[in-house]
Amino acid sequence: MMTIASAASAFPKHYYSQDVLLAAFKSVWAPILENPRILDRLHTAVGVDGRHLSMPLNEYYDLASFGKANNVWIETAKEIGEHAISCALTRAGLTTDDLGAIFFVSVTGIASPSIDARLINRMRLPANIRRVPIFGLGCVAGAAGISIASDYVRAYPDKVAVLLAVELCSLTLQRHDLSIANLISSGLFGDGACAVIVAGAERQLAGPRIVATRSMFYPDTEDVMGWDISEKGFNIVLSPSVPDVIRENLGRDVDALLAENGLTRKDIESWVLHTGGPKILEATQDALSLPAGALDTSWDCLRRMGNLSSASVLVVLEEFLMKRRPAAGTWGLLAAMGPGFCSELVLLRW
Repeated sequence: MMTIASAASAFPKHYYSQDVLLAAFKSVWAPILENPRILDRLHTAVGVDGRHLSMPLNEYYDLASFGKANNVWIETAKEIGEHAISCALTRAGLTTDDLGAIFFVSVTGIASPSIDARLINRMRLPANIRRVPIFGLGCVAGAAGISIASDYVRAYPDKVAVLLAVELCSLTLQRHDLSIANLISSGLFGDGACAVIVAGAERQLAGPRIVATRSMFYPDTEDVMGWDISEKGFNIVLSPSVPDVIRENLGRDVDALLAENGLTRKDIESWVLHTGGPKILEATQDALSLPAGALDTSWDCLRRMGNLSSASVLVVLEEFLMKRRPAAGTWGLLAAMGPGFCSELVLLRW
C-alpha cells in the first residue's frame, strides 16, 4: 500500500498582519474605489489574520511588469521549495538519494527549465529522477499531485516520490483591477510551499496509507475559476457560483468513492480539506453534512496563512501529521477543488 511518509511546509520570511496589508491596499485603491469601505468588509470576511509575502511589502510597488514578478517567483520558489523538500525528507528519515520522482505543481508562475529541474541542480538530486512539472490545476493540484504520485509508487513499489507545491499568490496581484474577484483575492491568498513524501509499499515507511483516489471533472464550468492571462500577467477569475458548484457535486462524489470501498461518511474521522476561504469551507461542510468542528484544522490554517492555492490542502495534511494525528486505523479523506471546475479525493487509512 502507498504511504504518505511526511509533509513539510516552507514560507518566505516576510509575514504581515491583515491590518498592515489592508492599510497598504487602502493607500493604493481607496482613492479610486467608488466605495472604499468595501475593502474593510472583504478583508474582514475572509477570516485571515496574516500572510507571508515573497518580498518586503514596500518592494511590491516596483513590480511594474509580469516579467519582473515572474523572476521573483522563480527565485523564491527555488528557495522555499528546497527548504520544504529537505524538511520532508528529514521527517521521513530519507535523503535525496532515495527519491525516484519529483512532481511539481504551481499556478502562480512559469519557468523553463521548470522549478523541479532547477532544484535537481540546486539540491543535487539523482540525475535519473523522474520529473513531472504540472501547471494549471490551481487549488486542486495538491490533492491531484498526491494522487499522481501514488500512481507512480503503485507502479514502482520500491520507489519514493516527492510532491512539491509552490504558490506565490502575492506576485499575481493586479494593481489596476478593481473587480470584486481581485479585491477578494488581495485579502485571501498568501505565499508558501509544501512538500509531501509518498512511498511505495516495499519501502515500508510509517504514515497514513493511500487506499483509493478519485478525480471528478464537472463539464461546462471552466468559467468558474482560473486565470485570464495577458501581457500584464495573471488576472483572477473567481465566480460567485463556486460554493453552489461544490454543494451540488461534492457530496455525491465523496459518497461514490466511499461506497466503492465499503464505507460511508460516518466512517470518516478526519477531513483534510483545502482552505479555499470561508464560503468554500462552509459550502464543503454543507455538501458533506459535517458536524461542527469537523473542519477546524482547515479553518485554523486559513486564519494563520490565508489560502495557498495548491499548497493549502498539503499544509492542512502537515498539521494533521505533526500536531493532530488521528488514531491509528481510522479513516480520513483528503480533498480539494479547483479550476476546471473539478475535485480530487484521496481516501486515507491512518
